Amino acid sequence: MRGVSDSENLQRSPLHPVHLELGARMVPFAGWEMPVQYSGIVDEHKAVRERVGVFDISHMGQFIVSGHGAEAFLNRALTNDISKLAPGQGQYTLMLNEAGGVIDDLIGYRTSEREFFLVVNASMIREDWDHLQKLITPDDAVQMANASAHVGGLAIQGPASRAVFAHVFASDGATYPERNTIQFGSTSGGMMWLCGTGYTGEEGFEFFMPASEAEAWFRKIIDAVKAEGGVVCGLGARDTLRLEMGYPLNGNDLAPTRTPLQSGLAFFVDLDKEEFVGRDALVKQKAEGLPDKLTAFRMVGTAPPPRPHYTVFWNGKQVAEIASGTLSPSLGKGIGMAYLPLAASKPGTPIEIEIRGRRFPAETCKKPFYAKPASTPPS
Repeated sequence: MRGVSDSENLQRSPLHPVHLELGARMVPFAGWEMPVQYSGIVDEHKAVRERVGVFDISHMGQFIVSGHGAEAFLNRALTNDISKLAPGQGQYTLMLNEAGGVIDDLIGYRTSEREFFLVVNASMIREDWDHLQKLITPDDAVQMANASAHVGGLAIQGPASRAVFAHVFASDGATYPERNTIQFGSTSGGMMWLCGTGYTGEEGFEFFMPASEAEAWFRKIIDAVKAEGGVVCGLGARDTLRLEMGYPLNGNDLAPTRTPLQSGLAFFVDLDKEEFVGRDALVKQKAEGLPDKLTAFRMVGTAPPPRPHYTVFWNGKQVAEIASGTLSPSLGKGIGMAYLPLAASKPGTPIEIEIRGRRFPAETCKKPFYAKPASTPPS
């Protein structure tokens, strides 16, 4: 996870008092003071895989883009084709610089024919906002609102997320948000959004609400999560869960110096669109070939956990450093991702990771690292 070292001037979630009350270990992250764990990363991780967990995601940013020209503007600013979304649908997409490098990865939802809701990474709120503002021309019929400072957010993830939803929302007549969908409404405090998305590989949903009402919603959802045998979770488990699925983390696995083609995200880039920022660079790179590729690997045998920035060797030569790495709680072995030369990225290629001055064997592999066990048929 990318954090900050300066403990001063950190922003705080509207749920900060509850985190302290629950005994969370707080750490700096992306300019925020956020909980990294409560009962422990492994315990929280396994709760999400087996039951359910709730995460504070109030540090994420939220933009509302509206107007007659909103669709055309966002299609020019983002890699995926947002015109394919019907109202109530969402998609994963990316924001690039002119060189095709990744500024941010985000989720875009269409809330109506002329309005879109964007959820962006916490560390990139200001940069994303400034980038989009610079792209607006006098001919664009577009209005933008940055709701980030006024919104709280929760992610409810795990096999029992539907049961938690029923505990909390069934009496309001709401229906569970299916994958990549959005529902929205309002309260006296402002807008609320229910989104069928997550960052763990498990079934789940994300819920954004007025910051002034976030604590009350958090307490209500905590009760429902505990009723289903789940726990409150911190950023530590969020990181191990996403890495087991091979999901990239901006700032670690995604960077302005590498394209989504190198990052294995070509599926979310629509080169059939005539125009978007970075398109020409991607077309050129696709024609010329990739210099490297974000590649999954796992440790072989007994080894300490791999961590970001550890050196990667292939055929005895230093070729990369780890982008993301951890000990997988589900698999019980070290896993990670690194930008490797194409010749070294084929699954099953032996590599070495330097850890504390020693080299340990590893091998490249396919993503995801973790696959849910097949359900046992009834006897």
